[in-house]
Amino acid sequence: MRRFPGRLGLQQRVLPAYRVAFFERLAEACQGGLSVFAGRPRPSEAILTAESLSRAHFVPARNLHLLGGPLYLCWQRGLLAWLEFWDPEALVLEANPRYLSNLRALAWARSRRRPVLGWGLGAPPAKGLRARWRRAYLRRFDALIAYGSLGAEQYLAAGVPADRVFVAVNAAAPPPGPPPARPPLAGRQPRVLFVGRLQPRKRVDLLLRAAAALEPPPEVRVVGDGPARPDLERLAQAVLPEARFLGALQGEALEAAFRQADLFVLPGTGGLAVQQAMAHALPIIVAEGDGTAEDLVRPANGWRVPPGDLPALTEALRRALAEPERLRAMGQESHRIVAEEVNIDRMVEVFLTALEAVR
Repeated sequence: MRRFPGRLGLQQRVLPAYRVAFFERLAEACQGGLSVFAGRPRPSEAILTAESLSRAHFVPARNLHLLGGPLYLCWQRGLLAWLEFWDPEALVLEANPRYLSNLRALAWARSRRRPVLGWGLGAPPAKGLRARWRRAYLRRFDALIAYGSLGAEQYLAAGVPADRVFVAVNAAAPPPGPPPARPPLAGRQPRVLFVGRLQPRKRVDLLLRAAAALEPPPEVRVVGDGPARPDLERLAQAVLPEARFLGALQGEALEAAFRQADLFVLPGTGGLAVQQAMAHALPIIVAEGDGTAEDLVRPANGWRVPPGDLPALTEALRRALAEPERLRAMGQESHRIVAEEVNIDRMVEVFLTALEAVR
């Protein structure tokens, strides 16, 4: 594996637990080491965070959360002290203009002629003063790494040169092992799986209603817990009494749930469980969200449906379950995508390529 020859600094607003594996793998690729600077989320945010890293150096930030909703801003105390202590030879910052203290980090790096990469979801279309400010902000970075192809297109539309835009599709796991054996569909109803925190934005209610509209309905298994669970169980009793709520599963119990499923459905926002499902060779139905689904779910391995569209979800579910043999082939393509294209090893390679481009 290629290596970055110096010390790398990486800023995050928070340190999500799902990012740990990537940061540890990136640290292995940094000859001088990796230091991650991140703080805590707001109490209202349902973000599972990590408290430490083993291979990377972790420095806690003191996040000051300002305002809320579309006006939210964040200032991270201790950022300059961290930069002076670690003295990175290259810096990765979240490319989000709402994180005001990053302007000081950019100035620090510029005064020392250190390259700075921006990493983010993209730059949604804007007009007027907001568009000009965003364009000027993005031009402060030597290169930008997008979570997905849609984000990369937005950076290009904002005026960032094409040779300074890279795509590291958001991933949370290394390449998977061989695909699991799956029980044959003959003689039983297909099993549809959802995995995730049970919140209203996950729209599990749409999955229950869509499955209930089919004749006969598939087995629906819901893995997860959360504030929406009581309402969802009441809805299931009314429209799909056969649905099973398995609660939050981990380890072998979660692995078994993936192995026993025939189709994975994510009807609302989210996405990390999609990659888990693909690693288990499952075809996917997903609601289109921030654009990252486009890099994961394609006609060869699943269906993308408009968010909140019950008829579209019902029709996708009907089509998926009508051809069991095709479903198996689509699952194999899911496994190939995460084995070869979307995994943390591939993300590390993109980061190293971007770092080489700006040195």
